[in-house]
This record gives sequence, structure tokens and C-alpha cells, in this order.
Amino acid sequence: MTDHQAAMLFLGIAVILVLARLLGAGARAVGQPPVLGEILAGVLLGPTLFGGAVTRALFPMDVRPFLTSLADLGLVLFMFVIGYDLDAALVRGRAKVAAGVSLGSMLLPFGLGAVLAFQLAHRHQIGHSHTGFVLFIGAAMSVTAFPVLARILADRRMQHTELGGLALAAAGVGDLLAWGMLAVVTTVAGGGLQWRVMLAPVYLALMAWVVRPLFQRLFTARENQAGLTPTLLAAVATGLMLSCAAVEWMHVDFIFGAFVFGLAMPRVGPARLREGLRDSLGTVGTVFLLPVFFVIAGLKVDLSKLNGDDLGELGLILLVAVGGKFVGAFSGARLLGLGGRDSAVMATLMNTRGLTELVILTVGLQLGVLDTGLYSLMVVMALVTTFMTGPLIRLLRGSEPQPDLVFSAAAPVVEPVG
Repeated sequence: MTDHQAAMLFLGIAVILVLARLLGAGARAVGQPPVLGEILAGVLLGPTLFGGAVTRALFPMDVRPFLTSLADLGLVLFMFVIGYDLDAALVRGRAKVAAGVSLGSMLLPFGLGAVLAFQLAHRHQIGHSHTGFVLFIGAAMSVTAFPVLARILADRRMQHTELGGLALAAAGVGDLLAWGMLAVVTTVAGGGLQWRVMLAPVYLALMAWVVRPLFQRLFTARENQAGLTPTLLAAVATGLMLSCAAVEWMHVDFIFGAFVFGLAMPRVGPARLREGLRDSLGTVGTVFLLPVFFVIAGLKVDLSKLNGDDLGELGLILLVAVGGKFVGAFSGARLLGLGGRDSAVMATLMNTRGLTELVILTVGLQLGVLDTGLYSLMVVMALVTTFMTGPLIRLLRGSEPQPDLVFSAAAPVVEPVG
């Protein structure tokens, strides 16, 4: 790296951090999750404004590979935290309703998204696999952002209500299904099944029967210590990197290695140790590295050239994404005994996409499944579906959570990204 490249890299990161914090604070000030402002910061620093002049000035082409590496590391930490937050305790006692809402909120938008893909394929470059494109669009329509949903529930003081607990459980089940489905889709879209992918069951078995017991012993051995030690943090970080390397070797995107490693981490040991582990890795990713990812993603978003046909496609995308998710989740909740208003609240919460959607879209762009035009429209969909959740919840429930929905069993408190 030359002196000029280093100077531009540091300057670019400084601008990213400042703008992300400012717009994140602005989003929170108007009742939105901060991640919405941070994603918007990435879009604003991209080519949408001023014909890309800001992009070229702050992020020269010879600096972008370094930023991309930082963004990838941010994704690794983010996906680890997502997996670590998906505790089985979320579903305990709510498995039937959570599974029903999750399936309803995924199957209908997946089917509608697959149908929509045939229409979108006429105007967009879709890579080598038409089947992969159809499956990818269906998967992208089916996602719920677990961390952003948890933040919205915390901001609305709903995380300790029965409805909030059900929403977290449903989103947790949905995340497991969505990432598993996306792993299959990326394999198909990436050129078909590779022999190394056949080793995935061996990898999963190692995670369940070797890695998890090993870290369980390490965590339990520190019952009498104050919290997370540098040695244990280094051990977790090393395991995380090795997990990502293993799935990349199997021709599966590294984000799945980070997610599965987070799932494999035991939920034992002192609370301060668990909190320290999550905070140490999560804070670095959230505050420093994820804003870089937003910018790298935003550099591919160009809304300056939208025409009537593009707006028509955006309308169809929003109709399928919002309508399919709402009707599917609402129907699943109603069939399992929730009241009409509670089902509507649940369906609205499940429509939250946020950062998780952006991660999936980035994977699609890297694989060549999406071209930059369709990618830009899908990013707008992610922003709109995240933005609308808070106002709709206020409309459906009013300004305060309802006392009759508060339950005594302690639901896990999730301190999510964003």
C-alpha cells in the first residue's frame, strides 16, 4: 500500500464513521432503528448523488479492495453475533406458533418472489443459472432481519411482552430457515453442486460434537473469573476465522461459516463472560466495520438513472415483498389462534428486513445473480420495509405496550446490532 493509498483509506474510513453515526442518530431521533440511517449513509456516499463525484474523490478504485476486506470482516463479526443471539430459549414454549408464523411469512413471499423473478428476468442480467435467479429472488423476499426486529421491539418496550417474544422466536426460526435456504440457492446460482459441498455434514457434525463441547468446557472453566479473558477471546476469534475458511474451501460463502460458528457457541458460563464475548466482537463490527460494509454496498446502488420502467418494477417488488410477507405471517398467526390485531402486529414485525436483506443482496451481486439495476431496486425495498415497521406498529398498538400482553416468564433480552 502506498502512502497516498493509506492516506485515502484512513480519510475514507473517517468520513464513513462520522456520516454513519450522524445519520444513525438522526434515524433514532425520528423513531427509526439506527441501522436505517447507516444504510442510507452508504447509499448517499455512492454514485446516486453528484454523478459519483463523491465516490471517486473519497474512494479511489485502488483503495476499494482494502475497504472491501474490512467490510468482509465486518460481515463475519455481524453474522457471528446473529448466530450467537439465536438462543433456543427464544423458542421454548412457543415452538408451534413461532414455526407457524415463520413458515407462513416465508412460503408465500418465496412463491410470489419466484413468480416475480420470471418477469424481472426479461430486463436484467441474471448470471448463468435461471433457476438460481428464481430461487434467489424468492429467498430475498422471504427474509426477516432478526437483529433489527429485536432493536425495534426494545425501542417499543415490547421485548418482554408475549407478542414480542413470539416475534423474536418466529424471526429466529425464520433466520435459520432463510440462511439454510440461501446456502442452497448460492450453491445452485454459483454453478451447481461442487464435491466439496458434500463435506458440509461433516463440518456441521464437527461444530456440534467437537467445537461446541470444547468451548463449553472452556466457558465453564471460567465460572470463577470476572469475565472474558484475552486468551478466550483469541480462541473464539481463531475458531471463527477457521470456520469461515472451511466453508469458503467448500465453495460456500464465508458468512455461513460465521453464522454456524455463532450458533455453535455454548450459552454457559458467567453472564459477564457471555456479554463480554458478544460486546467485544459485536462492538468492533457494529461501530467500525459494518459502516464500511454499508458504503461498499452503497457504491453499487445508483438511483440517479431510474426511469418509469424501473419505478414500475420497484412497485412490483414492494407489492410482493410487503404483501406476501404480511399475508403469509398474518395467516399463520391467525390459524394458530392469535387475535386479529396481534396477528397484524406480528405480520408487520416480520416485514422488517434491514441489514440482513442487504447482506443477502450483496451475496447475490457478488455471485452475478443480480445486476446493479435490480440490486439498487432491492436495496430500496429493504430500506422501505424497515422504515415502515415503526410507524405501522405505532398505528396498530398505540404509543405504549398493552399490559395484558406482558408475561412473567423472563424472555431473553437481546441487544441487537443496529
